[in-house]
Amino acid sequence: MIKTDILIIGGGAAGLAAAQYGARAGRTVHLVEKLATGGQFMYIDKIENYPGIVEPISGFEVADRMLKQAQNFGANIIYDEFISFEKKGEKFFVKLKNEEVETFTIIWATGAVHRHLDIPGEEEFSGRGVSYCGTCDGPFFRGKRIMVIGGGDTALTDALYLSKLSDDVTLIHRRNRFRAQANLVDQVKNSNIKLEMEYRPLEILGDDKVTSIKLESTVDKSTKVLDADAVFIFAGMLPQTDLLDKSLLDDWGYVDANQKMETSLKGFYAIGDVRNTPFRQVVTAASDGAIAAHSASEYIDEVTNNKY
Repeated sequence: MIKTDILIIGGGAAGLAAAQYGARAGRTVHLVEKLATGGQFMYIDKIENYPGIVEPISGFEVADRMLKQAQNFGANIIYDEFISFEKKGEKFFVKLKNEEVETFTIIWATGAVHRHLDIPGEEEFSGRGVSYCGTCDGPFFRGKRIMVIGGGDTALTDALYLSKLSDDVTLIHRRNRFRAQANLVDQVKNSNIKLEMEYRPLEILGDDKVTSIKLESTVDKSTKVLDADAVFIFAGMLPQTDLLDKSLLDDWGYVDANQKMETSLKGFYAIGDVRNTPFRQVVTAASDGAIAAHSASEYIDEVTNNKY
């Protein structure tokens, strides 16, 4: 059995920041990641709005640097799958697929995944024209007819990126205004991106790959079909909280945590995209991680009477 002070579940920006700050504070830290560290970093082609980064840098490179930084401070990385946990006294006993861990604190940093539209053709053409990551799959559709669905920051950011690869990009949104940041909206309106406002997708059509998309007006229910080679879907995120008790969650399925990243369960913290935060960005995820590591360290002092 592995014994540690802080156990972090999830290796995205939030989890890696928590690992760094926890280890730097002198705590034993283990981070569990099922596949590979990086999280949403791995879908970001260029990061240009992180404090201190003047020249754009790839998400992969930032994630790699954060991983090495955490390890240099002494954090341990476990590539395994979380199964369950229970709390006995002041400690948590965690079951992984291949290991068992005893820890004073858990920091939940599992993030969120892309929400699907659940319309005909979406699953059938996934990987054959349907995508959820512009920077990952955009280059495959250079010069092609590209549809982007959504009205938030991610949808507009990826639409702008895709517009550099093709002159035929259409942004589809079910409302008459975007919910994205004003500067992104201005950039889109001043670009060559075509807008289909107050339309929602009904079906993605094709043979062995995407050939068109059927839309329905949210105003009068009329329909039309637009030719397309690719459909990029940005319909929000689903927090990865299926393995948690519902008492820890809010009405939308996110972990309910306060400004110290504390949940209703003592010693259990939530950070990054998985918690009920008003703003989901790399910089806020990293901040969450630092705060949680600090809070966890204070909690350990409290339950051990500063003698541990």
